[in-house]
Amino acid sequence: MISILLVDDQPLLRLGFGLVLNTQPDLDVVGEAGDGAAAVRQVADLRPDVVLMDVRMPGTDGIEATEQIVREHPATRVLILTTFDLDEYAFAALRAGAAGFLLKNAQPADLIAGIRTVASGDGVVAPRITRRLIETFAGNPQGVTTRADSSRLARLTDREREVLIAMAHGRSNAEIAQDLGLSEATVKTHVSRILPKLRLRDRVQAVVFAYQSGLIRVT
Repeated sequence: MISILLVDDQPLLRLGFGLVLNTQPDLDVVGEAGDGAAAVRQVADLRPDVVLMDVRMPGTDGIEATEQIVREHPATRVLILTTFDLDEYAFAALRAGAAGFLLKNAQPADLIAGIRTVASGDGVVAPRITRRLIETFAGNPQGVTTRADSSRLARLTDREREVLIAMAHGRSNAEIAQDLGLSEATVKTHVSRILPKLRLRDRVQAVVFAYQSGLIRVT
């Protein structure tokens, strides 16, 4: 069972998300919060597996709340929900340690899948990830490779580089498997090796690193 805390300053949105999520036998909405400060308190009390976090809220916003939750409760994963795919608040939340972000108008199936993904320890990159996300989050729009980046990339095998490049292009494990003629299980194994080699937490950080290191160029 995956326990979930809903954080949004609009009660009707919390109600709607709750109705969708509670239809799933493996998902359990254990609490709600209307602002970041309340979210931090609720996480301390409830220890949810996943927090669905709005970023634009009065008082303590989702960015500050995400920073505190990630720092104080690393076992709880934060999934940002935002209205716009070019929302700089969402980018800042990713820097703060969120496991990824989805748009509020995502299909219910995508929301449910995203929660399951971050609960399993992986990250979620919204399908409409954009150049501006990469430029803002990576902080290296020119793709200038540093000596430290090159050293980390050198730890990867040729196949692992191929998998990382495919991840950076937004390909799922199933799509990567089809592209490279591998089994999905083999792709998962490669991903599980890539992350510790690059000292990265999840798929979100891997995508950003691919651009930040210059392995993928922003065009």
